[in-house]
Amino acid sequence: MAGLVYLITGGAGFLGINLCRFLLSRNEVVRSLDIAAFNYPERNLVDAILGDVRDENAVGRAMEGVDVVVHCAAALPLCSREEILSTNVNGTRVVLENSLRKNLPRFINISSTAVYGIPDHHPIFEDDKLEGVGPYGESKIAAEKICEEYRAKGLCVTILRPKSFVGPERLGAFELLYDWAYEGRNFPVLGRGDNRYQFLDVEDLCSAIYLCATADRDLVNDAFNIAATDFGTMRDNFQTVLDRAGHGKKVITLPAGPSILLLKILESLHLSPFYRWIYETAGRESFVSTQRIETKLGFMPKYSNREALVRNYEWYVAHRDEVRKTSGKSHRVAWKAGALRLAKCLF
Repeated sequence: MAGLVYLITGGAGFLGINLCRFLLSRNEVVRSLDIAAFNYPERNLVDAILGDVRDENAVGRAMEGVDVVVHCAAALPLCSREEILSTNVNGTRVVLENSLRKNLPRFINISSTAVYGIPDHHPIFEDDKLEGVGPYGESKIAAEKICEEYRAKGLCVTILRPKSFVGPERLGAFELLYDWAYEGRNFPVLGRGDNRYQFLDVEDLCSAIYLCATADRDLVNDAFNIAATDFGTMRDNFQTVLDRAGHGKKVITLPAGPSILLLKILESLHLSPFYRWIYETAGRESFVSTQRIETKLGFMPKYSNREALVRNYEWYVAHRDEVRKTSGKSHRVAWKAGALRLAKCLF
């Protein structure tokens, strides 16, 4: 028996396809709205609509008969500032306005811990100051403010702030690690590598989304951090992948200051896909408190950092031939490594 009808904006993306599969396995009805074609084996099981979240008509059509909206669609940091602000801010408002107009029971907004910028303390709590770094972080804060506007108008709006999440279909910045590990190379970290750094498995994120769609309205009408509770240092995280690759390679430390300066120069020359928020947080402590979602909703993640990264690496190995034929700006494809692709010969 079919359950609720879910609309997933950005349903053809990395989180989108994982969430589609998660919901289908629970006999829910799934609809996707995305500007990208839904070219997956599940395409006959998902009502896939080709459209833009900034398009009032497309969003209105997609919302017919929907019970829950999960707003995943976003322009990622490698896109232009104009594209990021237009999609992440204006698009969020369009989706929220249509949700209010149709009086939908639940709206779940996928935000990011990028809203905390480069914090000066840890763990980070949901009530801490929001200070985005770059257009992406700024856009996610602006989108959250719009969510709060519509919550005040009566919508039930959950805001989820996940740490960087990995798992099947995830590439982007992580593809560089997996590629070097697969080829039997050492892998560098900024600084000593002893900074604690949280990640999140995409299946755990899907579980949290599902819980927010089905739990008591008054409990979920809030903002929640979500991340692995079993996590180690950046050195531990990356060494786990190198160990799984089986070549006996090690994490190599690099002096943080000169390395960050070099990455800034490469970014300015468009010779590296890494942007400020990545290289200025990679060598620092980076973890959030998950106490609120644990206490209010009883949610506990299934996977540790190490397990999540290994799951992602194993997916990469199984799909490496097709992965190497693609590149772009989304999390589902390899990013153009530029000068960093040449740097691997040094390791």
